[in-house]
Amino acid sequence: MKYARVILPSMTDDCAGAPHPKAIEGMKLFNEGKFFEAHEELEAAWQDETGKARDLYRGILQVAVTYLHITRGNYDGAVKVYGRSLKWLRDWGDICRGIRVGKLRGDAGLVMKEVERLGRDNIGSFDRSLFEPVEWNDGKVWVCDRCGSIMREGNCKIACPNCGNRFDCSDLNLYFD
Repeated sequence: MKYARVILPSMTDDCAGAPHPKAIEGMKLFNEGKFFEAHEELEAAWQDETGKARDLYRGILQVAVTYLHITRGNYDGAVKVYGRSLKWLRDWGDICRGIRVGKLRGDAGLVMKEVERLGRDNIGSFDRSLFEPVEWNDGKVWVCDRCGSIMREGNCKIACPNCGNRFDCSDLNLYFD
C-alpha cells in the first residue's frame, strides 16, 4: 500500500503553520503580476508578524519590488532591491510556512541572470513570461515513504522529485483524512 508521511512542524518552529493571510493575498497578487499591490499586502504581513517569519515576508516583498522595477525598465533599482531580497531569503530552508522559498530564490536568480544579460540599455525587452509564481500550501510538508525526500505539491498531485513516487487527491483523501 502506498503512503506518504505528512510532517507538521512544531509550533515553536518559525516555519510552522500557514502563511499570514496578508502574505497569502500578497502572493496571489504577485502571481497575477500585480507587484506593487503584492508589495503592499506583504508589507502588511511583515508588519503584523512578530516572529522571525517577518523576514520571510520581507524577502518576498523585496522580490516583488525587484520585479516591479524590471517591468518599469529600472535596471539599477532591480539589481539593488534583488540584492536586498537575498539578505532576507538566503537563510530560510526550501519550504517555510508552506512557501516554497528555495524555488522562489532560484526563480528570482534566473530572472536576474536574464536582467544582467540584457543590461541597462535592453531591460525594456525583458520577457515577463520568465516571472514564475510563488508557490505555497497550507503548511504541510509531505515526505516520500520510498526515499525520504520532501515531495512537491501541485494541483491534485503530490510527487517526489527524487524517485518519482506520486499520489493524487483521491490517495490523499483515502490515507490522510
